[in-house]
Amino acid sequence: MRLRTKRRFEAEVGTGALNDIMFFLMLFFLIISTLANPSVIKIFLPKTAVSQRVSKPPIILVITADKHYFINNIEVNYNEIEGVLIQKSKDMEEPTIILRADAALSVQDLVDVMTLGVKNQIKMVIATQKQ
Repeated sequence: MRLRTKRRFEAEVGTGALNDIMFFLMLFFLIISTLANPSVIKIFLPKTAVSQRVSKPPIILVITADKHYFINNIEVNYNEIEGVLIQKSKDMEEPTIILRADAALSVQDLVDVMTLGVKNQIKMVIATQKQ
């Protein structure tokens, strides 16, 4: 009587080097992703944690939610804004307008007012609220 011991061949996969390969692949993709510069528009959002001081007294333009315009606390119609801004900024060396607009306004309302500043070469800064 012959008793055979069954020897089965079991295949094993050596995974010792797999950790090293995965690490190098991860490192490679991290380096490549920082170097790659796809055509992306970078937007710098205004930060309110640190505020910037204006050394000279600026002109303050306030726009309420119902589109009432105030220049230095004096109500002005939209059609008169450009003339008043030119008059108030003519004596200033570097005219600056702080634009305080209500959050409910549309972007087009802000662009309309800022276009007046660009047209007359007046620097405009949008005021934000600290959080």
